[in-house]
Amino acid sequence: MSLTLKGLHHVSALTARAPENFKFYTEVLGLRLIKKTVNQDDVSVYHLFYGDEAGNPGTEVTFFEIPNAGRNRDGNNSISALSLRVPDDKALEYWTQRLAEFQVEHDEIQDRGGRKTLAFRDHEGQRLILVSDEHNQGVAGGKPWDKSPVPAAYGILGLGPVHLTVPAAESSAKVLVELLGFRRKSTYPSLVAGQPDVIVFETGEGGSGAEIHLEERKDLPQERLGRGGVHHVAFRVDNEEELKQWIGRISSYSLPNSGFVDRYYFRSLYFREPSGILFELATDGPGFATDEDIEHLGESLALPPFLEDKRPQIEAHLKPLDTRQQG
Repeated sequence: MSLTLKGLHHVSALTARAPENFKFYTEVLGLRLIKKTVNQDDVSVYHLFYGDEAGNPGTEVTFFEIPNAGRNRDGNNSISALSLRVPDDKALEYWTQRLAEFQVEHDEIQDRGGRKTLAFRDHEGQRLILVSDEHNQGVAGGKPWDKSPVPAAYGILGLGPVHLTVPAAESSAKVLVELLGFRRKSTYPSLVAGQPDVIVFETGEGGSGAEIHLEERKDLPQERLGRGGVHHVAFRVDNEEELKQWIGRISSYSLPNSGFVDRYYFRSLYFREPSGILFELATDGPGFATDEDIEHLGESLALPPFLEDKRPQIEAHLKPLDTRQQG
């Protein structure tokens, strides 16, 4: 059986203030809070999941809350930007106006690899890029939530290309192609003068929902991860059986890895590629409606069964989110 990753599953980043994070990603970007839970490795803080109407794989942006975290020191050996897909070029014009209305720092619309894009930063400096699906082919996007403040015609459809910045592209490219089965698709000029072209890799059906953009930068210091930084990127695996085959494959390459991890909403495997960037392989299911009705996702604190007996203590340590708009 040939192992093939289906595309991007989710990207997880860091925030120092969950209530402000919630406000920005739901009220400004119009994403749905699909799961309000805790970091399973530190239950004193939130783990928030945002996505399309059902939190479908490939649409999820998640945040670990780390109160008092220092600001991210941007640099090398990093996931240097994440992208969010929108339906077409016209949507980018809408977003230019919307971001200005909310006083969000943003760039001008520009071309990256043949697609129109709009780069901006959230209130903590998180680097985000809206990418137009005007001419995109490949992995289908999600469906915006019908209660979003952003009109569906302009709504975010899911994750677009994830950008990696590394000091030596060749070693990272080798893992993407030889181990994970990505295909080298194309290149485009770096936005920084004098730097090597950005290399585009794709997997599965391809398209913006299945791409890694790899940029070599020998002139940067190593990133120091903090609020406004990205913790890891996850790729889609069809099911648990296939995940176990991936565990065997990655172990055979002598790469240290987590082995099988049960995240309740999906099953996972974690390992670091040669530049130290954390990769996750995650199954498409069981999904976020496992413990909540799909109409009420994210409205209350969801805990996996193995934490349920600790609910009173966990809830006592969490600051409430303003979830009035989730009703």
